[in-house]
Amino acid sequence: MPKTALSLESWRVLRIQGEFVEAIDALCNLPPAVTVFGSARLPEDNPHYISAVECGKLLVVAGYAVITGGGPGIMEAANKGAFEQNGTSVGLNISLPKEQNANPYQTLELDFRYFFIRKVMFVKYARGFVIYPGGFGTLDEFFESLTLIQTLKIQPFPVVLVGRDFWGSLVDWMRTMLAEQFETIGPDDLDLFSLVDTPEEAVKIIDDHYTGRKKVGENLPRFETDEDEPTGEGTRLGVPPKRPQRS
Repeated sequence: MPKTALSLESWRVLRIQGEFVEAIDALCNLPPAVTVFGSARLPEDNPHYISAVECGKLLVVAGYAVITGGGPGIMEAANKGAFEQNGTSVGLNISLPKEQNANPYQTLELDFRYFFIRKVMFVKYARGFVIYPGGFGTLDEFFESLTLIQTLKIQPFPVVLVGRDFWGSLVDWMRTMLAEQFETIGPDDLDLFSLVDTPEEAVKIIDDHYTGRKKVGENLPRFETDEDEPTGEGTRLGVPPKRPQRS
């Protein structure tokens, strides 16, 4: 690789650092927030869009800021509900080869070049996830949140799927194939998320957890040093990997 190309590659780190700094500076003073995910393709007359508007309103009434990806569809709906309730309505927009249309209901807008930085911000400032029907991106966020909670890299928080009509078959597949037939997850891992049909149920699960009435992930093991060695990056320190002894 030519030296000039190597130089450009190393300078890219500063661009990444700058995007992290800008995002953290903008979001660090947010009130308790909940991230809402879902498809950009669902129109205003879709029942899940209507539900997400109500979810945004209920979250603000309960004292939460609302974070979305800033686009149309479910993202727009949740931002709209929060905006109409005079709440904090955050949009974490992403630059894409095919331009994303930012919705007009954001009181705080950020633009990201990098997906991975945006994904950190979705988690770092969230007290919970509410996940409506969506495509690959929505599924990605769902499974990433479960991975972080399962591996104890973040403090457990509520992950709530809204819409049994959409999510029911996936949950059944996870139970029969992952937990029972192949045993690639444990039965308790299915307790890391909830499946509901209404925004009222979703907000109640999150608020019950945040206020201490009913915690999620109570049966998860805890690292002995976890409370003594917190990190500020949105994840928990944990313990180093064990390596085989060499003679």
